[in-house]
Amino acid sequence: MKNKLIIPILFASAIFVSCKEEIKQRNIDLKYPITTKKPVIDTLFKTVVVDNYRWLEDDRSKETEAWVKAENEVTFDYLSKIPYREQLKARLSELWNYEKVGTPFIEGDYTYFYKNDGLQNQYVVYRKKDGKEEVFLDPNTFSEDGTTSLGSLSFSKDGKMAAYAISEGGSDWRKVITMDAESKTIKGDTLVDVKFSGISWYKNEGFYYSSYDKPKGSELSAKTDQHKLYYHKLGTSQKDDPVIFGEKASEKHRYVGGYLTEDSKYLMISASTSTSGNKLFIKDLSEENSALKTVINNFDSDTYVVENRGSKLYLVTNLDAANKKVVTVDAKNPTPENWKDFIPETENVLSLNSGAGYFFAEYMVDAVSKVLQYDFDGKLIREVKLPGVGSSSGFGGKTEAKELYFSFTNYSTPNSSYKFNPKDGTYESYWKPAVDFNSEAYTSKQVFYTSKDGTKVPMIITHKKGVELNGKNPTILYGYGGFNISLTPSFSIANAVWMEQGGVYAVPNLRGGGEYGKKWHDAGTQLKKQNVFDDFIAAAEYLISEKYTSSEFLAIRGGSNGGLLVGATMTQRPELMKVALPAVGVLDMLRYHTFTAGAGWAYDYGTADDSKEMFDYLKGYSPVHNVKVGVKYPATLVTTGDHDDRVVPAHSFKFAAELQEKQTGDNPTLIRIETNAGHGAGTPVAKTIEQYSDIFGFTLFNMGFDALPNPPKAKIKL
Repeated sequence: MKNKLIIPILFASAIFVSCKEEIKQRNIDLKYPITTKKPVIDTLFKTVVVDNYRWLEDDRSKETEAWVKAENEVTFDYLSKIPYREQLKARLSELWNYEKVGTPFIEGDYTYFYKNDGLQNQYVVYRKKDGKEEVFLDPNTFSEDGTTSLGSLSFSKDGKMAAYAISEGGSDWRKVITMDAESKTIKGDTLVDVKFSGISWYKNEGFYYSSYDKPKGSELSAKTDQHKLYYHKLGTSQKDDPVIFGEKASEKHRYVGGYLTEDSKYLMISASTSTSGNKLFIKDLSEENSALKTVINNFDSDTYVVENRGSKLYLVTNLDAANKKVVTVDAKNPTPENWKDFIPETENVLSLNSGAGYFFAEYMVDAVSKVLQYDFDGKLIREVKLPGVGSSSGFGGKTEAKELYFSFTNYSTPNSSYKFNPKDGTYESYWKPAVDFNSEAYTSKQVFYTSKDGTKVPMIITHKKGVELNGKNPTILYGYGGFNISLTPSFSIANAVWMEQGGVYAVPNLRGGGEYGKKWHDAGTQLKKQNVFDDFIAAAEYLISEKYTSSEFLAIRGGSNGGLLVGATMTQRPELMKVALPAVGVLDMLRYHTFTAGAGWAYDYGTADDSKEMFDYLKGYSPVHNVKVGVKYPATLVTTGDHDDRVVPAHSFKFAAELQEKQTGDNPTLIRIETNAGHGAGTPVAKTIEQYSDIFGFTLFNMGFDALPNPPKAKIKL
């Protein structure tokens, strides 16, 4: 049902031969580059769709490279004229400059932990033995500019060998390097072209990993849709690695992962075509040439094995349990009809961890953590009383562990670590950061507001104590609303700087997220996606009606799926906010599934190829297709990375081009393209600080602030 016609047109050899009519915005002259139109016409379900900027999808072309350079020149020239940009950068650097230590974990004879001295671009892996501390792995040495990051680190069962994945320029493609953990020497087992993969060791002999065949065309944008599980035996060549699962072209899975039980007895294989729902298989590695058994052979649930005791498996599932439950089954007959409830479903969403011979069930109660401790017989031992109201993580460890660790944070409390005694439930502070931020001066309040269809939606609002509710407070409304992801309270240095300036920071738990289980997630997917945008709009209206802010002082922000949220909201209700900040957004809803692993997002979005109904629905809210001539859109700063191979930057490129062509009024519509950067993970601290100083500076400047509301007295000289 799809026909494509490319219409050739003549254009000058130089792409940018002229500029749009000059716009004067707050005494800054803006001259946008002219983005050449080269229309491509698609016909879907007898509907003609014109794509004027498809040429920007070619990330390898000189034309796209020139466009990126020209847009960045305009954007950074504008940002350089914001009078307090450097003040924000200095304060962000000052506040960021404190030691950060992750929760420790034990491998072999060593206790490992991640640490950042303050402004290091990447966290360093340290280890301790007999009280002596040393650097184990320093990603800051991987590249001069800090853009090569550590993706993951995994140890063999005895802790003597390690394998770690690195990302270059923020790409999802990884290299996996093996090393002798004791001597810290690299072995000749570097793997290349690994993507969306864990590293799961089998004893001390080798490990399982996942990847795709290297795509034809651009590695950063070409479609990848057949994931395979491999096994790498130490001392052999990668080209000889056997495919364990996923080789059949007749049965493609976009995401395949393999992981082992702690005793290395069972290999579990998860296979899925989308980001929700998985098949599950099990192989008994203690038996030579054992057959692969099916646990679940459909995509109707999210199910995984969390532990075993001999042949008894403990599984977490949302099959017939929207908020998840724990079941047990014998590995010899693992299918659902043999399952027995172990920890039944409750009204709150469950996530599970295990360590020291116990299970720790973390429940989200209105997006706030509650932790219950169980033994392996299913007996409730205790509720673990957390240090406050917020988010916890951790409690995981090996079965023989004598002590466990967890972390705790909320919007005004920096992440802290605690050492937990699983026998008596007591814990003590393990590490607390020394941050130049007075948490006691801030307050967080959870409210429940009503969305368009009457649904009650929770939102946490954080700000300085004593803020006057007069409608004039600069406010960032941050959202996501998708992929079963939950936004729980956590501390952010950047948001602390925002709140220091009298800013309000508000986070609603929109439908599409995972805060209330599968039903809440499904209520914001496919033909119900508008619910997510309505929830976000209602959050903005609540903040305005309660005089936290007003349309002149409201900014909306989100990244990835949250970038879609911002793009859809600003095109549907452009008058509602003063500033829009879509980051690495999914913005072309008719073509997202044609890039990299984008087709795997169809559970949440559907695709334009599914049906006329779905095509019409997607076209109805797709940000790229809903920018209209003559509309006054809010001041917009689109942000993306030129190496983003998760949500390809063409989404942002097209959206910015449409806005710059059609915007009316004097609000700037700019795009900030970070070079040698990806979707966000592993971004060097220096780049992150620059990004936030630009985002906050742009936001406050377009809200009318000629100076910072609360100018910092920075100690760091730039």
